[in-house]
Amino acid sequence: MPRDPSANRRSRSRHPDLDLHHDGYRDQRRHRRNSSAAAAAANDYQQQRRKKRRPTSTPRGGGNEGNVGAEYQTSEEGAGSSSPSQTLSAAALARLNRENAAPARGGGRRGDRERTRERERGREREREREREVERERELRRQRRREQERERERTRETERSRGYEIVEVSPTRGDWRDGGREGGNRRSKRVVSGPVLEEGKGGGGGGRGGGRGWTGTRGGWKGGQDSVPSEKEGLWKGKKRPWYKQKKKLWILIGVCTVLLIIIIIVAAVVVPKAGSGEEKRDDKSSDSSGGNLEGISPESIPEGAPSWLNPFLWEDTTDFNLTYTDETVGDLPVMGLNTDWDDSAKANDHAPALNEPWGDYAKRPARGVNVGGWLSLEPFITPSLFNYDIRLGIVDEYTLCRHLARNCESVLEKHYATFVTEDTFRGIRDAGLDHVRIPFSYWAVQTYAGDPYLFRTSWRYLLRAIEWCRRYGLRVNLDLHGLPGSQNGWNHSGRLGAINWLNGTNGAVNGKRSLEIHDRLSKFFAQPRYRNIISHYGLANEPRMTFLDSQEVLQWTAEAHALVRKNGVSDAVIVFGDGFRGLGNWQGELTGLDRAALDVHQYVIFNTGQIVFNHSEKIRYACEGWTQQTLESMDRATGFGPTLVAEWSQADTDCARHLTNVGWGNRWTGTYITPDGTGDVTEPRCPAKDSSCSCEQANAPANRWSDSYKQFLKLFAEAQMSSFEKGWGWFYWVWDTEDAPQWSYKKGLEAGVLPAKAYERDFDCDLSEIPSFSDLPENY
Repeated sequence: MPRDPSANRRSRSRHPDLDLHHDGYRDQRRHRRNSSAAAAAANDYQQQRRKKRRPTSTPRGGGNEGNVGAEYQTSEEGAGSSSPSQTLSAAALARLNRENAAPARGGGRRGDRERTRERERGREREREREREVERERELRRQRRREQERERERTRETERSRGYEIVEVSPTRGDWRDGGREGGNRRSKRVVSGPVLEEGKGGGGGGRGGGRGWTGTRGGWKGGQDSVPSEKEGLWKGKKRPWYKQKKKLWILIGVCTVLLIIIIIVAAVVVPKAGSGEEKRDDKSSDSSGGNLEGISPESIPEGAPSWLNPFLWEDTTDFNLTYTDETVGDLPVMGLNTDWDDSAKANDHAPALNEPWGDYAKRPARGVNVGGWLSLEPFITPSLFNYDIRLGIVDEYTLCRHLARNCESVLEKHYATFVTEDTFRGIRDAGLDHVRIPFSYWAVQTYAGDPYLFRTSWRYLLRAIEWCRRYGLRVNLDLHGLPGSQNGWNHSGRLGAINWLNGTNGAVNGKRSLEIHDRLSKFFAQPRYRNIISHYGLANEPRMTFLDSQEVLQWTAEAHALVRKNGVSDAVIVFGDGFRGLGNWQGELTGLDRAALDVHQYVIFNTGQIVFNHSEKIRYACEGWTQQTLESMDRATGFGPTLVAEWSQADTDCARHLTNVGWGNRWTGTYITPDGTGDVTEPRCPAKDSSCSCEQANAPANRWSDSYKQFLKLFAEAQMSSFEKGWGWFYWVWDTEDAPQWSYKKGLEAGVLPAKAYERDFDCDLSEIPSFSDLPENY
């Protein structure tokens, strides 16, 4: 705030009067002998005071404010004197008072009244300054309250979206203490001009009076508060250097930031086409086998080619054809595929070669496994990808990619390149399996407005996986695991929460989009190269028909089946999910579908009435209950007909981390809590059904399993294999996990709890061979 020169002048004018007041009364008795001279002096003094109060002709701020004597300039004109103007200082007046007598009768009382009024005016000015200071403080408090209300509104907005935001203050100290406890304050306090004039600014630890400010007018040292100058101010008596001027420093930082961004953009556009491609080629060539970038020129990649067509931008180039092409089939790229293929391989002696007919699945059931959690993420399979503070709400692929933003591409492609490799399919073949189910999601083909998903990168890895299956004689079950809008609202559909497929405002739109996805997919996989290897074509994984309109799902399924067949996928089995509506309810449904099969997923651990079975009861239920269900479903008189089990596992608890969703707990210990409260399980459901139920041993690594527990797991797995082979076969969920061994076929093989060869089993549901497992605890 600019200074008012007159305010300073008024403040100084009252101090000589106070001096005269005290000195005059102190010396009255000493000078009574000179009463006549005193009366004359008093007359002069009163005339000077009256003339001093008259308006001066000196302009405001005209240069006299720094001269104390100028405040008391008088003139003889009013007394009829022709003498020039005189100037009496405060010291001269005090000396005159001491040398002369007391004022004339009545003059002292008038002087007292004048001095009293002057003191009152001074006190009023003080009170006005204090009121101004208080107004300043109140304005600052109002601003802080408004800022706090704004922050609270932001928090409420975030909470309404399902996330709890933890706000961390950038400083340790409170703004009121001037940062005494460390760190800088959140913002600088601007103090009013009168406060600075009186040295009453507030701050921690200052020595300048008031609340601790030091220095005056324009800034001070000490404390953490500061007052920004209106312009550049002074620095050590000179103009402040540019690097000490915050405004100019911030401008310089902004210019540098803009230049840096421009450099990065130029590098991102130019380098992949020129130099960066060569550098990435060198990094990848040593890891590549069967195909690398050594013979590929960066100049062969057209400018502006998308990342899925530019091998210099790929995380992995192993076994890809890296010669650039923008050719498509069904509007889907063939980039990365080799021209030739060989279908002469077979998985084992119990399965025909790829170029030979499989035959009747009712007589030769499929024995397969899922490569789940790979191209469609599932938190319990790869919990490392979801290792975030739960308050961030990262619970599925949608929220993960939204959180990662541009980093989603690098994180997910690294996962694609490492979680499943050629060794995966070699191991599947060696385990005596003959089929592989490959889950993938719609963003491998297309994304829509608002989607944060990584577009199309997974498509290239899907095609390479099919070629690796071809190399090892493994037939492929294509599984569209996530559809636009989410067909079940579960995390493995891409987005946890609402079901917006054939449901809600955009339900019909997303149903149509799903048909368009299948239109493009079926045209691509109708090519001759896929006729022998694509044995199953899945329409929709686990549509939640207990929530959706069943008739709409049935109508959509019939349309999708007709579309796929029309586009040339003639030999593959068309697979659709049972929708959890009960196998008996499928009797007489969709009877006109050609070579179609009902897909059933069987687990005991997601059913509160089955997870409580003890060890021997679980094996018995797998042999009796699931065998009966399979046979009834296979019979068109009691069920749909052709039935396969595309998901199952030997896990006997739901304890695996993130299995029931991130942060939802589990049924085993009675900690299963859902956001809407539906389906909560708050009582322990392990066989003991008490507080002794624990997940510690259930989640233990396989090397800590007892021999008795291993025997149980192996019998439980073989019982399910036996039951599901009464239908069109089975696909275990899943081949591998990061740290859930009960769910990993690979880890189960290593632990000896699965048959070394899937077609050679020791147990075939002879109920007399089921042990009591009395030595196994029922609460572990």
